[in-house]
Amino acid sequence: MTFSIAARCEQSGRLGVAVATAVPAVGSMCPFTRAGVGAVSTQSWVNPYLAIAVLDSMAGGASAPDALAAVMATDEARELRQIGVVDAQGRAAAWSGAECTLWYGHAIGPGFAVQGNMLTGPEVVAAMAHAWRTSAGAPLDERLMRAMEAGDAAGGDKRGKQSASLRIHGMEDYPALDLRVDDHAEPVRELRRVLEIARLQLVPFIEGMPKRSAPPGPAPEAVTTMLALSPPDRPGGGGSRPR
Repeated sequence: MTFSIAARCEQSGRLGVAVATAVPAVGSMCPFTRAGVGAVSTQSWVNPYLAIAVLDSMAGGASAPDALAAVMATDEARELRQIGVVDAQGRAAAWSGAECTLWYGHAIGPGFAVQGNMLTGPEVVAAMAHAWRTSAGAPLDERLMRAMEAGDAAGGDKRGKQSASLRIHGMEDYPALDLRVDDHAEPVRELRRVLEIARLQLVPFIEGMPKRSAPPGPAPEAVTTMLALSPPDRPGGGGSRPR
């Protein structure tokens, strides 16, 4: 009932997940990322503990394929699960249980894992993998977004559309980006709109936040000046004016 991509950026080392489905708030359930460790999407009959266990295993030194194989071996309901994983070295792995709802399947390659179930057909996964491969050199947020747009255009979830999410981790313990569309008729399209606004208004704020490798400093004046404006008056617009 979901299509997603977990991936690593070769240039920045950032890790991310983008996902969409026909239930509300997919960003609260499926995507998991951890700085310097990996990215996971757990879906079908969702088990968040699988994603957590895979990340723990990779944090201990296991590769994505080894971590996924070990964790799935412990799950008695593994045939109901679908999960995609990429580690901090770009090694990828995926699992699609035999009891996932048709159409289901996955594709993996260097730096990415694409997976989906309850889809209109295999063209969804194929389109997402193609979009990832042909966008090499673009920033991670853009590559993830293009993969989701390709999957959406190819048919996506056969039940319809409701929510989408994009989550990226850099080297800080907090996400570099965590965007969610929780209930919308065109969630992937709306996620693109939110991403464009976030690039102008949110990303500069996050870039000025405290970092583990540097002492905290004052917020950049240009950012505080921009965010003091009403949302419609900021670059990219969005939001609403106070009444």
